[in-house]
Amino acid sequence: MNRTRVKICGLTRREDVQTAVDAGADALGFVFYPASPRYVSAHKASELMAEMPPFVTSVGLFVNADIDDIAAVVETTHLSLLQFHGDESPEWCAEAAAATNRPFIRVFRVKPDTTADDLLQYERIYRNASPYFKGLLLDTWTDAYGGAGKVFNWSLVSKEIGPRVVLSGGLSAQNVAGAVSELRPFAVDVSSGVEAAKGIKDAEKIRAFIRAVRQAGEPI
Repeated sequence: MNRTRVKICGLTRREDVQTAVDAGADALGFVFYPASPRYVSAHKASELMAEMPPFVTSVGLFVNADIDDIAAVVETTHLSLLQFHGDESPEWCAEAAAATNRPFIRVFRVKPDTTADDLLQYERIYRNASPYFKGLLLDTWTDAYGGAGKVFNWSLVSKEIGPRVVLSGGLSAQNVAGAVSELRPFAVDVSSGVEAAKGIKDAEKIRAFIRAVRQAGEPI
């Protein structure tokens, strides 16, 4: 049984980066979408990433950005992984990843009428489009871009795709253990579920979240 990884997203403060690292986060997410309350500039993100030790992955979240702008962020921050959260096509994602020489994950926002086959087909399309594609991040559908802070129907995540996906959407220390036990996802992603306010993380919530993931993933 593989260990479920943890990504803490929407970091804007040095102390929150340190807390996440100390608590055992596997990846840290930085939002480069100006409309988001969790937005950070490339310069600010670079400063925050300077606090990260080796083997913790830095992830940049982009929404319908220009490839030149993404390349500029990568050059400034040396991001490890791109996360596309808008209306980006498979061809566009492939081009952006190749232009920056960075792997990417693609967000799939799950709607009420989404089926399990939809997830498999979507994954297949992106995997065929680019060797830089590393997997899907599943979030809950909302009219706005970015996380909705709501849980979608986890039964849509089949045993076939579950071990490959990053699960997001309304996760917190109170429900993430159930998600890990039920789906055994490759990783879980949280932002609002560990916050005191938008963009301001709560240290104890971060620690409780990661602790819950680790405990749920222990062999019985």
